[in-house]
Amino acid sequence: MKIVVLDGAVLNPGDVDWGPIAALGELTVHPETTREELPERARGADILLTNKTELRREDMGHFRAARLVALLATGYDNVDVDAFAERGVPVCNVTAYGVDDVAQHVMALLLELCHHTQEHTGSVLDGDWERARRWCYWQRTPICLTDMTMGIVGFGAIGRCVGRLAHAFGMRVLACQRTPRDPPPWGPFAFAPLEELLAESDVVSLHCPLTPETRHIIDAARLARMVPGALLLNTARGALVDEAAVAAALRSGRLGGLGTDVLSTEPPRPDNPLLRAPNVLITPHMAWATVRARQKIIDLAAENIRRWLEGRPVNVVNGA
Repeated sequence: MKIVVLDGAVLNPGDVDWGPIAALGELTVHPETTREELPERARGADILLTNKTELRREDMGHFRAARLVALLATGYDNVDVDAFAERGVPVCNVTAYGVDDVAQHVMALLLELCHHTQEHTGSVLDGDWERARRWCYWQRTPICLTDMTMGIVGFGAIGRCVGRLAHAFGMRVLACQRTPRDPPPWGPFAFAPLEELLAESDVVSLHCPLTPETRHIIDAARLARMVPGALLLNTARGALVDEAAVAAALRSGRLGGLGTDVLSTEPPRPDNPLLRAPNVLITPHMAWATVRARQKIIDLAAENIRRWLEGRPVNVVNGA
């Protein structure tokens, strides 16, 4: 069984173990694969593993030997799943590998927006505390989260974990879910329609998938409905927000701050308006990247392959 990883460098720079997949066949791992390199690297592969390398309909001639596509991610917009389904080739993804990891990153962004610890550390190292000659100073007044309202858009596994952490900080939690179900055992908590959630939340955290319906779900009109000075967090998909509208809201003060791990184009273009907006924290799509989460991706991908080899495929996203 010939197994080929097309882009393993980001997932595993050397600190996690390919062993669970290597145990299932002859494994070749490529750090990255360009479109020009794809035909040669895919040739003869029974199983293709990809994280972000695109596998498109026009390239199907290169994948004649492929019997399974195993994604090293949850999202599959980089793979033409219908084209593989037409050939009876299942495409399997991995889910729930970084729930706690991403939720903790959300809170890290939120706490930094509220307390500006890095900014104040830089101030101290620049000598401002010595020159102040006082036992205490601050450049921006810190914010306490207790009794504030956290609005969570998308209440799947990560959204629920964020809600639990927000509850631990003493926050009231509102959640917008397409089909409200299974309310958590802690409170205060309530499900709410999106417009109500935006109007009542001091902090809004996005955890919904990117679909035609959710693209730019946070636009100028919805920003205008938010609590003045509210904080916005996005660790889901960059295109959930209209970046130009968010930048304008930050400049006007209508939006108090943005913490985001994702952008509409990654890496960002130099003209991305968020790069020059005030009160912004941007991390490079790294919320998922703990050793724990990355090893779990490998383990789950191996389990997908193993179940397929047994004739019992799981996590199939294309019905093949």
